[in-house]
Amino acid sequence: MSDGIPCMWMRGGTSKGGYFLASDLPDEPVDRDTLLLSIMGSPDPRQIDGMGGGDPLSSKVAIISPSRRDSIDVEYLFLQILVEEARVTDAQNCGNILAGVGPFAIERGLVLAQPDTTAVRIFMQNTGQIAEVQVATPVEKVSYIGDAKIDGVPGNAAAIPIAFEDTAGSSCGALFPTARPIDTINGIEVTLIDNGMPCVVLHATDLGISGMEDPSDLEANLTLRDQLEAIRLVAGPMMNLGYVADKTVPKMTMISAPQQGGAISTRTFIPHRCHRAIGVLGAVSVATACLTRGTVASELAEMKTTSPSVLSIEHPTGEMTIIGHLAGGKIVRTEVLRTARKLMDGLVFPTYYNTKGYFSAPTTNPNAQA
Repeated sequence: MSDGIPCMWMRGGTSKGGYFLASDLPDEPVDRDTLLLSIMGSPDPRQIDGMGGGDPLSSKVAIISPSRRDSIDVEYLFLQILVEEARVTDAQNCGNILAGVGPFAIERGLVLAQPDTTAVRIFMQNTGQIAEVQVATPVEKVSYIGDAKIDGVPGNAAAIPIAFEDTAGSSCGALFPTARPIDTINGIEVTLIDNGMPCVVLHATDLGISGMEDPSDLEANLTLRDQLEAIRLVAGPMMNLGYVADKTVPKMTMISAPQQGGAISTRTFIPHRCHRAIGVLGAVSVATACLTRGTVASELAEMKTTSPSVLSIEHPTGEMTIIGHLAGGKIVRTEVLRTARKLMDGLVFPTYYNTKGYFSAPTTNPNAQA
């Protein structure tokens, strides 16, 4: 392994992180994760000695490899690099980082660019599901320039439509892992749902808030955070996720009536920081709850009769539109519009070597200055 490691840094949707070819990283997960912690600069709240931005939304990694599966172009493993812990988790997908996988695969030569638009079919290793993205490739090269705009990202970029297939129960084994649209945990009615992202959906007002608060105010509300975590710890085993204290799922989504003409308004903890927007697959799960009778979201949501169903999921910095295709009263396919942009392509330089030629994570410096 050379001193520097090939990497493309990209914004995918409302997240950003490092995109790597699997062949450029160690095969052993322990060595790989140690290396990625060094690259990101974890554990450190600022990630000052690495590429991470001191926030879960900018401490993410995509690992891409060619696929041998029929009708699949590439395989995508998403890794969340924790900011303040020396820990890496693959317990979830990331639909935002997914938006950059197609462009990356084309730029790295894993997929041959087509005139105008190139479809890339992606196997998501975290959950075993399939997504198809459409990448703008005028003159058979990736273009990041376009008129599409998504809330939470300044400016415009080329549209990247993403279609998800067979995401129901991808982590929990069933769309509703308890087989019920509503459960009660610690006296609070909740909907436990997994349509690509395990989520606990509950009314904001049941937690003593309006649901319109700024994420920073919600993070400062220690009583709220303790209440959400207590519910999450009970929900984990009910959702077939086991003990979740050290896991990033399920996400906690508090819903309220829409304020900007959408279907519903959301505030989401992921799980201990309040998202400035909402994750793609989290929005898919919330939209599914809105479309399913008997959930905590179904009566609160303001729905328009369309086919397919088009839902605007409001979040702190705008909205995300989810398109749901139903058959027999069940969602069989969902679509969402994202954008991505290449930020850097080159080499990243981890800090710590060991005798194998890989890298060892540093011990936390107790004298580090804030």
